[in-house]
Amino acid sequence: MTVVDQTPSEPVDARGRVAELHSLRGQALSGPSDRATEAQHAKGKLTARERIALLLDEGSFREVEQLRRHRATGFGLEAKKPYTDGVITGWGTVDGRTVFVYAHDFRIFGGALGEAHAAKIHKIMDMALAAGAPLVSLNDGAGARIQEGVSALAGYGGIFQRNTRASGVIPQISVMLGPCAGGAAYSPALTDFVFMVRETSQMFITGPDVVRAVTGEEITQNGLGGADVHAETSGVAHFAYDDEETCLAEVRYLLAMLPSNNRESPPAVDCDDAVGRRSDRLLDIVPADGNRPYDMRKVIGELVDDGDFLEIHERWATNIICALSRLDGRVVGIVANQPQSLAGVLDIEASEKAARFVQMCDAFSIPIVTLLDVPGFLPGVDQEHGGIIRHGAKLLYAYCNATVPRISVILRKAYGGAYIVMDSQAIGADLTYAWPANEVAVMGAEGAANVIFRKQIAEAEDPEAMRARMVKEYKAELMHPYYAAERGLVDDIIDPAETREVLITSLAMLRTKHADLPSRKHGNPPQ
Repeated sequence: MTVVDQTPSEPVDARGRVAELHSLRGQALSGPSDRATEAQHAKGKLTARERIALLLDEGSFREVEQLRRHRATGFGLEAKKPYTDGVITGWGTVDGRTVFVYAHDFRIFGGALGEAHAAKIHKIMDMALAAGAPLVSLNDGAGARIQEGVSALAGYGGIFQRNTRASGVIPQISVMLGPCAGGAAYSPALTDFVFMVRETSQMFITGPDVVRAVTGEEITQNGLGGADVHAETSGVAHFAYDDEETCLAEVRYLLAMLPSNNRESPPAVDCDDAVGRRSDRLLDIVPADGNRPYDMRKVIGELVDDGDFLEIHERWATNIICALSRLDGRVVGIVANQPQSLAGVLDIEASEKAARFVQMCDAFSIPIVTLLDVPGFLPGVDQEHGGIIRHGAKLLYAYCNATVPRISVILRKAYGGAYIVMDSQAIGADLTYAWPANEVAVMGAEGAANVIFRKQIAEAEDPEAMRARMVKEYKAELMHPYYAAERGLVDDIIDPAETREVLITSLAMLRTKHADLPSRKHGNPPQ
């Protein structure tokens, strides 16, 4: 059944008015029709209200402007004025903490944004910022409402402006549960985290039809902007899941790691994992041979509370790991090279991924622990022409600009400019520790010997023997484990098994850290 303009009749008394109110609320809650709900479910998608129910604590949702309707005319709109105007807005709680939410209702105008629809979103965004509480958007809309013309487009401008104003002030999370095309895709891109669901959610600026018309390329919606594309290739999506229930459960988990706003600390929890728990397994996980790979995730699992952590951008730029976890019940951000992927080198995508994560942690008062095992920046023409200098500078800028507690641990090797960029003491790390097998140097011994002793090697009767001798000499002079400690470049050499305790006690000391940045409107970070 199509919902038409239902102008309230004049009730005869107060009870009649209340009965009428409940009737109107019933219409708003039920949506346009059972058929529209069935069509939504047939696509493997939940309705907007079902999604809100999964996201928020049971019974906590308080809706705002439920009875709002558009006032547009023309193209048949005056005869079709459903309540909510295709977006449900309000607030509730997640684990007892206030969270604001808006959810597109695809059953009404395909979730398309019109003037009233946009005004509702603007209002709830303003409320979230004023209250200092996270904002979650459940996106399932067909873009601007064409029948309303430029008024709909202007509504997006108001959303973008508010996304930017709230950036770094309150956590903003975008959950993609349907199509998101054109300018609508820029709001999620401005938020802190983007979640997607495989098969049912897509994001792109121009759809497959436009791509085909302009370039002749044939591609499906999922092939162009599906969850896996954005989670693995473009880096637009931080998380991708197979179903909405899992996705929304993970949104709740992420919210538990974040503060309500930038004036608060992330929520702490009771922890049964002992502060002084030794982890002798680390000696087996990390090979002494710097050329042998290992899984850095196993190292992180040994250090953090109960081995539990949430990896951000898990499938994009896999040569670096960014994760949120807890140490002694308190949230920390972890940045770590991943020797299992490209030997853990820094490249363009890894630099961008880690830089954004460091900025997010700094904005929301989350201490940063950096685990180094980095052979340098990835060499190559593609990297240089792609701008590795400016992209690598993004990570350098993010660390230098961060005022939260920062601790770095050199597990094995830390070579060249990548060592400096990965939160070295030289760029402001509060504390730097190293394991006994660490190698801190300008480059690996083999490369260094080839440069420094090139002439001697070339003139030797046995160049290979001379090269081996020079490599050994260089290691003995400049790459022994205590070289950096002797020069004050690391604060201590620690037993790997004691790393957890060292991190927790160090972070406890740094909890009252206070740092001021120079007075300025804002910096001009590399782009």
